Amino acid sequence: MRHAWVCCILVLMMISVAACAPEKDDLQVTKQPELQQIRPKKTVKIKLRRSAKDEYAWELSGDDADEIVKTDRKLRKMLNVP
Repeated sequence: MRHAWVCCILVLMMISVAACAPEKDDLQVTKQPELQQIRPKKTVKIKLRRSAKDEYAWELSGDDADEIVKTDRKLRKMLNVP
């Protein structure tokens, strides 16, 4: 008896979901070329090394030179390197 109730409830839920689902004909998708041309920024990769004398050195790599310079300045400021 309990199994029958569970099956009945599941059938009613599937019918209600199917009734609420939008029809495919009503959906209209438009592509905006401005949005397709935007690419995410690539991050600056940092290879940080510490010597035996507790001195820091790093290598920076990336596509945007301005971002590399900004990252270098931030590292120098954070690590108190002249």
